Amino acid sequence: MALRETDPAEVGGYRIEDRLGSGGMGVVYLARSASGRRLALKVVHAQYADDDEFRTRFRREVAAARQVSGAFTAPVVDADADAPRPWMATLYIPGADLGTHIRRHGPLPLPQLRELAAGLAEALRDIHRAGMVHRDLKPANVMLAEDGPRVIDFGISRAAEFAPSDVLTQTGRVMGTPPYMSPEQFSSPQDVGPAADVFSLGSVLAYAATGRGPFDSPSPYETAIRVVEGTPELDGTPSELLTFIRLCLEKRPKSRPSPDALLTLLRDGALPDPRPAEEPPAVVDPAEVDPGRPRPRRRRLWLASAAGAVVLAALATTTVALTGDDTDPGDLPLGWQAWHNKSKDPSVDKDPIGADGPFNRCAATGRSLVCAGDDVMATRFALADGRNTWARPIDETADDNGSSNSGTIIAARSGRVYVYGADDRPVGEDGGSSYRYTVQALDAETGKVIWKTVTGEGDGASEPNAEEGFSTAVPEGVITVQGAQGQQYTLLDPADGKVRWKRPMPDTDTQTCLLRTAARNAYLVCQRWGEEGHASSTSVAQLDPATGRPRWTVRVKGEQDIVGQADGRLVVLNTTGVRRTLTLIHAASHVMTTVRLSQPQPEGTTPTLLGDRLYVTSHSGGVRAVDPGSGRQLWESNSTVESPGRPIATASHLYVASPSGRLAALNLRTGTVEATLQGRDDGGTADFSDVGAPPTLVGDALYVPYGTRSVYTVDIRTLRGD
Repeated sequence: MALRETDPAEVGGYRIEDRLGSGGMGVVYLARSASGRRLALKVVHAQYADDDEFRTRFRREVAAARQVSGAFTAPVVDADADAPRPWMATLYIPGADLGTHIRRHGPLPLPQLRELAAGLAEALRDIHRAGMVHRDLKPANVMLAEDGPRVIDFGISRAAEFAPSDVLTQTGRVMGTPPYMSPEQFSSPQDVGPAADVFSLGSVLAYAATGRGPFDSPSPYETAIRVVEGTPELDGTPSELLTFIRLCLEKRPKSRPSPDALLTLLRDGALPDPRPAEEPPAVVDPAEVDPGRPRPRRRRLWLASAAGAVVLAALATTTVALTGDDTDPGDLPLGWQAWHNKSKDPSVDKDPIGADGPFNRCAATGRSLVCAGDDVMATRFALADGRNTWARPIDETADDNGSSNSGTIIAARSGRVYVYGADDRPVGEDGGSSYRYTVQALDAETGKVIWKTVTGEGDGASEPNAEEGFSTAVPEGVITVQGAQGQQYTLLDPADGKVRWKRPMPDTDTQTCLLRTAARNAYLVCQRWGEEGHASSTSVAQLDPATGRPRWTVRVKGEQDIVGQADGRLVVLNTTGVRRTLTLIHAASHVMTTVRLSQPQPEGTTPTLLGDRLYVTSHSGGVRAVDPGSGRQLWESNSTVESPGRPIATASHLYVASPSGRLAALNLRTGTVEATLQGRDDGGTADFSDVGAPPTLVGDALYVPYGTRSVYTVDIRTLRGD
């Protein structure tokens, strides 16, 4: 980062050379000592200088960091807690933090994961031996140096031997970063000990292995509930590390291994027995053994209070930012700048006759934004500067007969993008053609085909288009309709595209069946046709990812479809007519309930479930927010965006965009339009009879598809005036 005019030339006799980042507590500079040694020098924000409690905490941070001097931590070189603006200098560690590395390059391979696990376990061992508890181990606080990982930032550490009665632990401030906090940090922060760091270690390793946290959620409140009560989502984690991570993520602190025991597990594959022979077995909460037994009401009341405290702290704390550094370099892709660009024409004969539509979906993975639609199977833009490095047509045969506005992203993860192709082939002498459909995995960076699997060929085959419900993605792979008549559905392995299982599709003469995904589970939704072309009923079946067989099936009246899952329940809505009710299906027990909407939702509107809210958008730009649990309409707003696509949400705002690129940011709580951007005319004139594609968010960079095969990006902090 470039230095600003207000930045000091030197601090404590150390020359300031560059800005490394800024967070909730202060600014971190790259500094140099008189001998030439490079340092990371943190200067606290001016508003904290007059806060006596803050200065006391800062002294403790300095004392904590000085006590730890292991090979996997950053040693303190100098500090001054009594300066007009307190500061601390540690040895500068070149390299990216773990969070930035994962966002750029995807999850770590197994050898690097093992190295990370061992390095972090050693770092925690050294921290705990010094009598300290870090309490904020997260990807942004793990630097990937050339000689191994280093743990940094002891900003909310405290000495393990400090008494619970310490006044500084009774301020009511919840300290930590919710996705990586331990259950006891929510329940009894005064009693947090070394085991909390072990829990955070498990969450950090899960993130490094999969690119997502085991308790990720759109809201801090829901994250708190998942940390305390939920089962960690570890799909995609290498089997070699599953035991290690699961032990770290035990809910009870006493059930977690020590760092020394974890190092033994990595080395020998087994844990030493940490308990003396005479120690009685731990007492287990019966509610944890028997999921059907009601939990004590007192615990539920506490949980609501603790999770609410997290939300309030995220908004109002003056000591620690719960959601990470507010201007962390990782908030924007490395080298990001505002850009707009149009995809190159990927067709074989370069005939632009069919190029008149916008993309229908984009997705980000690694350093790439990959988009599809309007006969583009996939095209790649660099997240940082928008360079359009490759584009592939939906049909790579030279005798393409024209546009079908087809193509979509099925999924994007770990540097790969999963798409489909549709090759038209001449049949007979009359010039007829037959389509052969394939699902393909592409390298997002290069566009190289990693594998290609034929899913159907002939007039009766189904196009494996995720937008139409004929393919979907789950952690186990891509599920798609297959066969000359679309008579089967099958799971394709994400690594090699091989068929892992194949199941017959229910009778397609009397019903239409769609593949859907909600909360990482696959569903088969079959709409049975009645008189006058309307569906008389709909069956919803959850599929076993190991076999493809239905785990359970429920039937609802009318033509219905899954919108998503909230609070463990599928949200199901009718697809035609005015919506007056919605159906909730519990994903575990498949108990079904009907909820009446307080305000009927008009026909022709588009429902989108984000977090625990249902957002209903209309072609005129109207947006309504609905609580699916109660059916109550929370607010209604005019976004001023014509034909908006599906919205996306951050913790504070809802974003909707039009096919022309007009963008609006709505307050998530009230629906008030707080910022807008005008549409663009540099992407060509598109056919805007359909709705626009949803934007894609990477950190604070928002990518908006618009016009004809075009994209622009904007920093949402600038848009909101942050």
